[in-house]
Formats: sequence, structure tokens, C-alpha cells
Amino acid sequence: MNEYAIIVAGGSGSRMQTETPKQFLELQGKPVLMHTLEVFMSYASHLKLVLVLPEASIPVWQDLCKMHSFHHPIHVVSGGKSRYQSVKNGLMQLPQEDSLVAIHDGVRPLVTRGIIAESFATAKAYGSAIAATPLKESIVEVAGDSARSIDRTRFRSIQTPQTFKTLLIREAYEQIDERHALTDDASVAEKFGLTIRLIAGSYENIKITTPEDLLLAESIMGTKKIRRS
Repeated sequence: MNEYAIIVAGGSGSRMQTETPKQFLELQGKPVLMHTLEVFMSYASHLKLVLVLPEASIPVWQDLCKMHSFHHPIHVVSGGKSRYQSVKNGLMQLPQEDSLVAIHDGVRPLVTRGIIAESFATAKAYGSAIAATPLKESIVEVAGDSARSIDRTRFRSIQTPQTFKTLLIREAYEQIDERHALTDDASVAEKFGLTIRLIAGSYENIKITTPEDLLLAESIMGTKKIRRS
């Protein structure tokens, strides 16, 4: 069964307080997005990669690839105005075949090969695999001016990759209107009627959206280098 990965990188730099899109910010000497792609490339040589970028960002990406001698067979496509539209554009690039596809945020460079491997294995067996972690902090439900405590053990924080049998998630995106979709692929799949299967994510698999996230990613990567030395 063929395996694909769609890397969605349509973010801006607004919350990073910079004009540079967050996926192109430098992390350990190269763009965040390159780190993300390299993890997926290191997972398996047979993995086919689709990178979804805003159309205006494609020339910027091409220049960065030249600058960093980053030359790999990655299929680059234009995204849409929303994440939903961008993922749908990526899915439309995949052949109509019985295969698996992992959908991942381009600004989650600290995902591991182990999580990627587990996501494909679980999706092959059950149709879906969503990386998730237990909540660390207490949570409350707010209603007007009042709040009540909620048992946090009943909840999970959702990450990517979110991996599916390709034909199922393609049909979900074709059938579920964007107005009824939520913030991620799991919600689209769930609205379509698919059963969502969770796998263990990682607290280090952070999504870089703020300056603090970038600093944390630098620290985690630095610590990993020390462990390997």
C-alpha cells in the first residue's frame, strides 16, 4: 500500500510579529519547513511528499531551496484561502488508489519518525490515526460569569500527523462542506462518519505559532543534539 504525506504550510507571520511566514523562519540554521520535511523524508525513502503552499510563497520557497541546497522530489501545489481548502487541494493531487496519507502541519518540525510510523500502521489497520496527548493542566467549562471544573482525563490535545486511508479522507473532503468543517482533518472525517482512532503524540511535537514556540523548539533541538553527542 503506497504511503503519502501532505505537508500544509499556509501560515502567515502575524502571531510571530514578523512579515516572514512562520514556516520560513530560521530554526537551527534553516527554515522551519525544511526540518519538518526532512523528518518525513527520513521516515522512509518510498514516501511520496506533497507540499501545499500559498501561491505567492512558492517562489520564496524555491529560492530558499536553492540557498540551502535542498533538492528533493517534493510535489509543490498551491493552497487555498483556508486550511480546509489547502488540504483538499493536496488530496486532489493523489491518485485514486488504495493508499494511506498523513496530513501534517508544516510548522511542527519536532514530529518523530516513530510517531509517523505508528500513524501509518494504525491507519492501515483502522482507517485513521490521530496524534494526541493528555492534557497537562486543569480545565474548566465557562458559562457566562460562572465556571465549573472538568475532568481533564476525559480530554486530549490533538496534533498532527492525522493519517487516513486515502480514499476515505478524499471522499470526506468531497462530501463535507467547509462551512460545516472544524479546524482539522479529524473533524472533517468525523462529520463524514469515520471512526477516529487516537495514537500517542508527543509534548515536544509543538506547533510553532508564536515567538515563544520558536524559542522552545530551539531549546528542544539543542537538547536532542547534546543527548546524541
